[in-house]
This record gives sequence, C-alpha cells and structure tokens, in this order.
Amino acid sequence: MTDDQILGILQSTRTIATVGLSSSPAKVSYQVAAYLQSRGYRVIPVNPSAQMILGEKAYPDLASIPFPVDVIQVFRPAQEVPAIARQAAATGAKVLWMQEGISSAEGKGIAEQAGLKVIMDRCMRTEHMQLIGNRERSEGPH
Repeated sequence: MTDDQILGILQSTRTIATVGLSSSPAKVSYQVAAYLQSRGYRVIPVNPSAQMILGEKAYPDLASIPFPVDVIQVFRPAQEVPAIARQAAATGAKVLWMQEGISSAEGKGIAEQAGLKVIMDRCMRTEHMQLIGNRERSEGPH
C-alpha cells in the first residue's frame, strides 16, 4: 500500500476498533491507542477482560460493538488474524490494519475477499506521525 493510500485511510477514518488493546499504559497497544485518541480518533477497545480503557467502554469481541467502525486495528498474534478478519468482514469496517510485527496472508485474503483494504506489519501511530503529524507541525496551528 502506498503512502498516499495510507494517508487517505488515516484522513477518512473516525472510529478505530482495537483488538487486543491493553489497559496497561506500559504496553505498546495502549500507547498507540492513546496517541490516536489524542489526534481525534475514537478508539474502541476490544478486550474481553476489560470494562473500560482510555475512557471508552471495552467490548469482548468485534461482534459486540453496536455501531459501525472504520478500521479494525489488530494487536494480537498472527495466528489469530484469520478469525479476526472473519469478524471484521461481518462488521462492515473498511480496513483491517495489522500492527507492526503482525502479518497473515490468510487473514489478508479473508479481509480482501470481503472488500476490506488491508495493511500489514505497519504501526498506525508511526504512519500517522510521518504522513500527518509532520504536516500538522509544518502548517502550524489553524
């Protein structure tokens, strides 16, 4: 996926369901979600052992989220991605985003067959910082 395509996704996204979002501020998933939330995205935690993370109600799985989401962000091991991709397809999300270090050809195939765009092995925070954060700094306050 090109930088322009990723930029388009980041600019059109409003709601991100984060599968595997930890309630621990020491964990990368929490840090990435907090960054994205600070940039105006609504981050929905998907974690069966949490009630609330970053001020948002946590859901046990994607099927339990009662409203549409734009992006399904994955912080789970690669072997879990195919099942997550099947759930993502059922939600009507537009993008399945596997965080840095996570790739699944099977999950990618399932998601793409359902019409989702797929990003693998890339950090959403890093992409945002590089593609949008730099523009925010160079453009200054609005």
